[in-house]
Amino acid sequence: MITTLIKILIFVAIVTGLTWGAVQLMDVQGGANIAVAGYEITLNALQLVFAFAALIVAVWLGLKLLKLLIAVFHFLNGDETAISRHFDRNRERKGFEALSEGLFALASGEGHLAMAKAKRADKYLDRPELTTLLTAQAAEMTGDTRTAETSYRKLLENDDTRFVGVRGLMHQKLAIGDTDTALGLARKAFEIKPKHEEIQNTLLKLQAEKSDWSGARETLGAKLKSGNLPRDVHKRRDAVLALSEARDILDEGQSMEAREAAIQANKLSPDLIPATVMAARAMIANSNPKGASRILAKTWGVNPHPDIAAAFAEIAPNEAPEARLKRFRTLTKQNPNHPETQMLLAELNIAAEHFPDAKRALGQLVTEDPTARSLTLMAAIERGEGADDAVVRGWLTRALTAPRGPQWICDNCQHIHATWTPVCTNCAAFDTLEWKRPPAGEVAMPAGTEMLPLMVGRAPSAEVMDDEDVLDATPVTDPHADAK
Repeated sequence: MITTLIKILIFVAIVTGLTWGAVQLMDVQGGANIAVAGYEITLNALQLVFAFAALIVAVWLGLKLLKLLIAVFHFLNGDETAISRHFDRNRERKGFEALSEGLFALASGEGHLAMAKAKRADKYLDRPELTTLLTAQAAEMTGDTRTAETSYRKLLENDDTRFVGVRGLMHQKLAIGDTDTALGLARKAFEIKPKHEEIQNTLLKLQAEKSDWSGARETLGAKLKSGNLPRDVHKRRDAVLALSEARDILDEGQSMEAREAAIQANKLSPDLIPATVMAARAMIANSNPKGASRILAKTWGVNPHPDIAAAFAEIAPNEAPEARLKRFRTLTKQNPNHPETQMLLAELNIAAEHFPDAKRALGQLVTEDPTARSLTLMAAIERGEGADDAVVRGWLTRALTAPRGPQWICDNCQHIHATWTPVCTNCAAFDTLEWKRPPAGEVAMPAGTEMLPLMVGRAPSAEVMDDEDVLDATPVTDPHADAK
C-alpha cells in the first residue's frame, strides 16, 4: 500500500515538473528558423525541445533498423540464423544485464532484489544453470528454504551442476540438524569431487559423529593425497580413528582384532595416551608384559599421565607395595620434576608406608602448585606420620577448594570431559581433546573459602565427617584417581 502511494506521488511529481517546464518554455521569447530546399520552418523554444527529442528517437530507431537490415542481408546471402541471432543478442544482453544486477544484489545482501533479477534473467536467457543457482542462493538469503531446495534439486538434473546442487542440499540438511541425510549427501558430493576440501572436512566430521571410523579413515587418506592435510596431522588423526575403531571392535567382543587395532594405533602415534593404554592392555591380555611396560614407559617419557600409571600397575596387579615401588622406577626416573611423576612417587611411598619419602617426593607442589590431588596426598602423609586430626582436616578442606589439575579439555569449546573421546560431546569437534589445565572458573568461590582450612584446623571437635571415612573415600594409592 505504501509502495503504491509512493509510486503515485512520484508520477504526479514528474507530470507536474514537465508541465511547469513546458509553461516556462512557452514564455521564452525567440526560437529557431530552419530553411531546407526553399522551405522555412519556425520553431519556438518548446517545439525545439520536442524536435530535438524526436531526432534522438529517430536516430536510435535508425540504428536498430540498420542492424535489422544487415541481418536480413546476411539471411538473403545464405546465413539462415542471421535474423534469429539478431533478436537473440538483444535478449541475451537484457538477460545478462539482469543476471549481473542479481549477482551484485546478492553480494550486497539484497536477497529479494536478487530473486527478482534472477526471474528476469531466466525470462531472457536460456541458461538455467546460472539463473537457478542465483535463485537458490537468493532464496537462502531471504530464508525461503522451500524455493532454495527446489532450485538445488533442479541443479541435480545437469551433470555440470550436480555437485553444486548436492552441496547446497547438504548445507540445508545440516542447518536443520538432519545429519543422517547430510551424511549421504556428503558422500555423494565426495564421489563427484573427492579433492574438494570443504566436502572432505564435512564428511570426516559427520563420519566421526556417526562412528563410521573405517569410512573416516578413507576420507582422511583422501585429504592427505589431495594435499589438504599435513602428513604429521594425518598420522595423528589416523591413530585416533584406529583407536576408536579398536574400541568398537572390543565392544563387539572381538578381542583379537581389537588388540591388533590398538597396537596399530599406538604405532601410528606413540604419544597418543589412550592408544598407548589400550595397546598396553592388549599386550597384557596377550601375556606380553615386557611389551606393555616398554610402550608405557616410552609414552610416560614424553607425556606423563595417570592413565599410563594405572595401566602400568595392571601389569602386576597383586605385587607388594615395595615391589611395586621398585618396578615403577622405570617410570619415575623419567621426568622427575614433572608434577605427575612427583605425585605418583608420593602415592607409591604412601602405599609402602614410607611417609617421609612421600613428603620429599611431593616437594613444593602443595605450596607452589596445589591441586586437590596433591593436597589429599599431603593429608594422607600427615595421617601416616601421626599428625593431629586438625592438621589432616585442614589439608582435606584445602583440597575441597583447590583446582583439580589437568583434565581432558576440548580446544574448540573448552568443555571438560571425564574420559578421552575422539569427538567432543559438546561441540562435536574431532580430535580436539587435550590433557591440560582448565581455564579459570567463571563462578568465583565465596570470599571466605580460603579461611576454611584455618577454621577447621582450629576446631577439631566440629567434625563434619570422620577422618577415616574421608581418607577411605579418596583412593590416594591409585595413580588414576585424578583422571576419574
